[in-house]
Amino acid sequence: MSTLTRLRKGLDIKIIGSAAKQLDGEHRPASYALKPTDFIGMAPIPKVIPNEGDSVQVGDHIFFDKTRPEVFYTAPVSGTIARIERGDKRAITAVVIEADAELRFREFPVEDPAGMERETIIQRMLDAGAWPFVRQRPFNTVAIPTDTPKAIHVSGFDSAPLGVDYNFILQGREKSFQRGLDVLRKLSGGKVHLNLSARNKPVDALNQATGVQINWFDGPHPAGNVGIQIHHVDPINKGDVVWFVRPQDVLVIGKLFHEGRFDPERTIAVAGPEVTRPRYIRTRLGAHVAGLLDGRLRQEHVRAISGNVLTGTQVDRKAGFLGFYDDLLSVIAEGDQPEMFGWLLPSYPRPSASNTYPIILNDAPEEGFRVNTSTHGEERAFVMTGQYEKVLPMDLYPVALLKAIMARDFELMEGLGIYEVDTEDMALCEFVCTSKIDVQEILREGLEFVRSQS
Repeated sequence: MSTLTRLRKGLDIKIIGSAAKQLDGEHRPASYALKPTDFIGMAPIPKVIPNEGDSVQVGDHIFFDKTRPEVFYTAPVSGTIARIERGDKRAITAVVIEADAELRFREFPVEDPAGMERETIIQRMLDAGAWPFVRQRPFNTVAIPTDTPKAIHVSGFDSAPLGVDYNFILQGREKSFQRGLDVLRKLSGGKVHLNLSARNKPVDALNQATGVQINWFDGPHPAGNVGIQIHHVDPINKGDVVWFVRPQDVLVIGKLFHEGRFDPERTIAVAGPEVTRPRYIRTRLGAHVAGLLDGRLRQEHVRAISGNVLTGTQVDRKAGFLGFYDDLLSVIAEGDQPEMFGWLLPSYPRPSASNTYPIILNDAPEEGFRVNTSTHGEERAFVMTGQYEKVLPMDLYPVALLKAIMARDFELMEGLGIYEVDTEDMALCEFVCTSKIDVQEILREGLEFVRSQS
């Protein structure tokens, strides 16, 4: 049985430079990193197990959160611990590994999850480092192993600007993907939901998946966000826990049981208007960014973003590393140059949900807009405009929720549905906001406040 949900609200932001469906070789940089900052709720100083100079294999334990010592974060490559990078107040920002020329793996038994106990599966994933791929709503933290979720969701498509094509990435990897879904079935207290786009025909790995509830979604971004999908399939109430996993992470979990190895390989898209050859590249989790961009940039004054342009994290394009959950590296121009007369005389076409500009400028070219990082204005008074409601396909009042967060009104936050949303779900609200409010930052503060009270 499958369902179809049509979403009317939202906004597709067309940006030039989507990755062509071609694999442009393999990127094997000299160094990789695990970053504690990629994990919401982790203490600033986790317990690092190896010392600088120690040798590690793929899957060896690197660090763990002192408040959750059972969840290990493990090496994506074999090699030597090169350095432990620290930030303010000696918080650990990255553990950097210099990779071997040939990878060495920890070996695990090859087993069919159908014949394994749930506790055994969880322990295997915890030990190998595959557990952090399982996250929970509310709060978007790594799932708590002792919880039993009411459902697990996998979003099989990405509707964000420049988003990756999972049809291309999953082609020919049916066995590992199905094995990963079989593992998730053993973990779930209810159904495993595989959510697909009704706009494109999925590949066999998605369309022929067994043992899952397939849900179809049709509509503009954020239709591909798992939070939007959960809201329309089975909303989260206070006390509910729902887990979710990204498609490439399902592959990693599947390979752990199908091949007996923790193998966090990534097929990522290097895309954006400042990339000369937007393509897919095969690499590994936490790869060094510099090599991905060498010889691919139209200019030097650009911003590299690990993730999409709405929710991603800026990374140093010479010294940064890919985020743990990211399969997209977006590159756009820095918008730090002043514009003559500002919005009174738009100097170039740009994506907008506003009718301020002449309509001809709001018609996106077929290939998309060439965007930059400019916000085209500064923060102003936070007023009711009705803009948020036009792009958020959820049954809640976003402005009222944000103001409840700013007032730290705990009961009002709960009543207005804070358990249902996360920052990526309201990223479009920030994009269309006339007041230039940092919507995602405010929402994250609210979620952390509620989590601290739970």
